[in-house]
Amino acid sequence: IQSVLDGRQACQRCDLFQADFSYRDLAGLNVTSARLRQANLSLATLDRLNAAGADLSVANGFGVRLTGANLTRANLANANFVGAYFGSANLRNANLKGAVFAGADLSGARGLTQAQLNESCGDGATTLPEGLSIPACRGLGATP
Repeated sequence: IQSVLDGRQACQRCDLFQADFSYRDLAGLNVTSARLRQANLSLATLDRLNAAGADLSVANGFGVRLTGANLTRANLANANFVGAYFGSANLRNANLKGAVFAGADLSGARGLTQAQLNESCGDGATTLPEGLSIPACRGLGATP
């Protein structure tokens, strides 16, 4: 696992349950179909991450940068992406049920649909692609 976290090898379909990626620069990491449930992605740089089909449910992605990430079919259910940046990330068919995007920048995200956003939440600081909206999160000072 350490060689994966150090960015030296891909980890397709591997088990990285509760792995700590925080503060790391792992640009280009390939974790296709891997299990990253409850992983700590806080303040990591994961540009060009390939996490297609990966399980990132209940992950902590506070302030993570995911520029150009491939998150197609990824499970992001109940994950925390407060303050995260999704510049040109592909979220096509990703499960966003219960995900928190307060203060996140999704304005450049690709493949994002209103149906996906309806199952997640954000706040007044959440930025989205034009024409999309997101329900307010309860308990963040916003009206539900």
